[in-house]
Amino acid sequence: MESLLVKDNPLLLPLNKEKTAFDGFITVQDRDFRIRILLPSDRQLKRARLYCCWQLKHLLREYEPIVKQRLQQSADLSGFILELKTVLEVCLKGRPECRSMPPPQYYSQLISEMESLGWEKMLFIDPSFQTLKLKAEDSSGRQHALNIQLKSKHPSEAPECSADLPVPLNISWTPQSTLEQLHRQFLLVLESLAEFWDVLEEIDGKTWILEPEKPSRSDTMRRIAIRNNVSIRVEVDPRHPKMLPECCLLGAEHVVTPLRNKLNANMHMWNPDSSVLHNLRDVLEIEFPSPATHEKSSFNVECGICYSYRLETSVPDQVCNDPRCGQPFHQACLYEWLRALPSSRQSFSLMFGECPYCSKPITVKMATQKS
Repeated sequence: MESLLVKDNPLLLPLNKEKTAFDGFITVQDRDFRIRILLPSDRQLKRARLYCCWQLKHLLREYEPIVKQRLQQSADLSGFILELKTVLEVCLKGRPECRSMPPPQYYSQLISEMESLGWEKMLFIDPSFQTLKLKAEDSSGRQHALNIQLKSKHPSEAPECSADLPVPLNISWTPQSTLEQLHRQFLLVLESLAEFWDVLEEIDGKTWILEPEKPSRSDTMRRIAIRNNVSIRVEVDPRHPKMLPECCLLGAEHVVTPLRNKLNANMHMWNPDSSVLHNLRDVLEIEFPSPATHEKSSFNVECGICYSYRLETSVPDQVCNDPRCGQPFHQACLYEWLRALPSSRQSFSLMFGECPYCSKPITVKMATQKS
């Protein structure tokens, strides 16, 4: 039986001796699509009928007028097949998500796994059944979401997983793994981080947080207000949340220096069995202002240059060291202000100049460039 060849690709086989019915595959970008073409008795393409698999039909939905036009204008069947391949190349190039459309057994496998997992754990699934979001609750009642990007050869290929976590999400996967097993692994990761979130929730609830404005589950840093224009930035280790965190005191030197001395002198008193907030109070010998005792507006002092408190994600953290001034500035604002003055000088990443308010000496580091 003679086959129709296009560039050494056996595409279609005639189903009858009149060669008015052809059946086979068209291959584009290493993907095979089943097609069948029925010609009238005079074998004119203008009145031909094209039948295709559901994947190909889905892809060509927006290109139907073009396919009909190519069918009308092609000189012969071989020429039409080449034209159809060109249309599919354009289609797949514009829709990269379609290049790896899964086979039917992918969907039956996935639905079976979802039923075993429980539909109540499903937060989202896209129409292609390749992007999923599962919900999970840790032992403290905190709600979390696991984002899953499945591969077309699921479960043979490991999915891409992500979540709002302070540590990398390492998931074990084998060709026998299921969504239910993936969800159980995620719950174990959440439990390993429970103490970390407990520590930060106490800080968030009992102090005024200046940064970040809206903490996420992955944020490990908190900038805590101590008093007007004075704060401490702490970086909590997710794996050892009750150990002494990295601390950086921010504010005018005449206020920050005594606090820094207390921190250094009392560091040995840090008790890993106590909470981070309790330890910070002890080693700094202070009481943090809290929502129960202070208004947050007391600490939201605007920048002396741009007259706003928040500049994108940053707040004023550069303060004039003169006790009679103490005006705060955004790092970027102060750097640009000093750079514009002929009296200022720069040494490496430091800019030296005069305070815009009191004209006393002031120094600022070069503003960090965002990638």
